Amino acid sequence: MPTPVYLLTGPEIGERNDFVEKLKADLKKKFGSSEDYLFYAADTRVQDVVAQLRTESLFNPATCIVLRGAEQIKLKDDITLLGEWISSVTPSAKNKSPSETSLLILVSDEISVDAKLEKLIPKENKKIFWEMFDDRKEEWVQHFFRKNGYSILPDAITTILDMIENNTEELRNECGRFFLCFPKEHAITSEDVEQILAHNREESAFTLFDAMADSETSVQKRLENALQILQKILLTKNSNAVMLIAGLASCFRKLSAWHRIHAGGAYVDDVTMAKNGFSGKTIRTQYARAARVWTAGQTTAIIALLSKTDMEIRSMGNTFYETQLTLMLHEIIIKKGASSATYEV
Repeated sequence: MPTPVYLLTGPEIGERNDFVEKLKADLKKKFGSSEDYLFYAADTRVQDVVAQLRTESLFNPATCIVLRGAEQIKLKDDITLLGEWISSVTPSAKNKSPSETSLLILVSDEISVDAKLEKLIPKENKKIFWEMFDDRKEEWVQHFFRKNGYSILPDAITTILDMIENNTEELRNECGRFFLCFPKEHAITSEDVEQILAHNREESAFTLFDAMADSETSVQKRLENALQILQKILLTKNSNAVMLIAGLASCFRKLSAWHRIHAGGAYVDDVTMAKNGFSGKTIRTQYARAARVWTAGQTTAIIALLSKTDMEIRSMGNTFYETQLTLMLHEIIIKKGASSATYEV
């Protein structure tokens, strides 16, 4: 019996989510049904996760927990606790009949997690989901439309890939819009893509980062655009300040990786680029622009600022979170990570 714990990392969210769903389906097939939970490491104590794994459900024969943000699990006590649970469900000479009704799936957008945590996971249960190369993304989009009975022109595929985040989850969600707007006999054109995606684009932490990192726009205009996007995000039904900060932190950690591999003007080959999450032309252009806006040191300071703002919002609640987010954007764009007592535009 394999150890019922998995570590799934990397930026290719769509394929990673498909793998998670397969694991959950296999568990249900084996036991008939399961009780599924989704937790975030930033919001949930590891001891509560382990307690849930050890608690047998009265209504379902199995339990599956997906724990996102696994890169944030770093405390020695937390890793020790997880190690004890993993040992208790791993077959061994001393533990010949371990409980197999609980499944833990650790997920991270990063390439790796804390080395001590990673060491606990069997090699065969660890999988990195790399971003797709451009040629594979084109093939994916073509197949997705064909599978749903639609045709799409080559220039339309190029436009889609220029406008959408570099993962199949985002591609799947955005491309699905076309099936509601056009009949199957209509071949999707580049003009259709502009109309559907550009005019109906939802704002997110990633579009916010893109606006903040626009090196061709003045710093005052970047702040103005960023604040407009922030307001749109906060007005959405499911807006969450903590998740917004987590998304921005992911972007700036990726920018830190860009600075690291390009340190000293070093030439970086395509393989190294892909391993660090920069396989597509669009994302490389985006982070090359961001690197012109913030240096490696400023990027590190901004990551610390995001962490500080996250802790402040968690401790103070929702009373002043909009003001804190506005000040945070000012300090990132105008002060480049330095704190400021007053606004200086």
